Amino acid sequence: MKLWIPFAISAGSLLTIASFVGAGWDAPPVETTQIGHRGSGMYIHRDVEKQEALKAANVVPPAPWQADPAGDKARDLYENVQILGDLSDDQFNQFMASITEWVAPEAGCNYCHNPENLASDEVYQKVVARRMIQMTQAINVDWKSHVGQVGATCYTCHRGQGIPTNYWFEDLEPKPAGNMTQNREGQNVAARFGGNASLPQNVLKDYLLDAKPIRVHATTALPTGTSQAGTKETEATWSLMMHMSESLGVNCTTCHNSRAFNDWDQSPPQRVTAWHGIRMARDINANYMVGLTSVFPEHRKGPEGDVFKVGCATCHAGVQKPLYGVSMLQDYVDSLAKKGPTAVPDFTKYQPGTTQKMEPLQQSSTLQKLPNQQASILELPADTSQGKN
Repeated sequence: MKLWIPFAISAGSLLTIASFVGAGWDAPPVETTQIGHRGSGMYIHRDVEKQEALKAANVVPPAPWQADPAGDKARDLYENVQILGDLSDDQFNQFMASITEWVAPEAGCNYCHNPENLASDEVYQKVVARRMIQMTQAINVDWKSHVGQVGATCYTCHRGQGIPTNYWFEDLEPKPAGNMTQNREGQNVAARFGGNASLPQNVLKDYLLDAKPIRVHATTALPTGTSQAGTKETEATWSLMMHMSESLGVNCTTCHNSRAFNDWDQSPPQRVTAWHGIRMARDINANYMVGLTSVFPEHRKGPEGDVFKVGCATCHAGVQKPLYGVSMLQDYVDSLAKKGPTAVPDFTKYQPGTTQKMEPLQQSSTLQKLPNQQASILELPADTSQGKN
């Protein structure tokens, strides 16, 4: 008998035991909720140890005061009020106080304004904030198919920070060393926006900015010639699903039937909500975030020069319903639950530090209009191997 064999077995056993009881290893208690028939595998699992921290991070701040809708309009009292001019003076000041706490509680008003000239647009954050208000209004009016009556406010994403914690950008790091590693197809590294798995690392660009087909799951055991998708496309889909799962703190059966992942008729209703959410994220990124590229300074962009963009985690932050489904809109109906002017300035003319006011364009036809952007549930595609999710 070779003497090294028992030693190798002993060493392997010790390493296995150490991996379970050693420092830094954690097997958290899991809370399981049954959402389907017994024995069907329809369960939602949650890490119990994370729940208290998530609850603390999803507390809804109260409005500073209840605003009076009567009185003079903001556009008649203040200069350069391009979006919120229909608010009363009290509503306008209430919203300004709220957005300060939502986005820049430490910096205060000066985060967006020149204190010597509040009407000026020379601080780029003010230009961005105006466009983000338009975006939030559009979410609450145009995307009820995803946000329902709960809606969204600036706080949904920002949570007291100028830059939301969860965003994404094109990530090509680490760059290939060359030779045989020159082209790794965006794989074989820990994908920070794909659950840190060794899956394609830039799929959010394909699915949450562009409209690349997501549902590549075949419905037959053998190739039929109708589907050209292969392992590469499947792994990209997995990467997106990892992002969505971690963003919402849920597992696959929240949206999918454990026995028929592809079948819409057997899927939980949350899958339809997620379908609209994917399209909402595309709309936000294509029609709001990318258009601000010339306004954002370089340190507010990714390493490849693209602006920070919205993903599922931006709003959800680890819970299935942002802020556990508590709505803040009742205090901001006129400011965020209705659409103000929708004209878009020519952001290419923005000059940091000197621009005083950017005149809105007459129309926003230059924006990218994604297909099926306002699609209803009735327009969900049939289950085909190449259907778009």
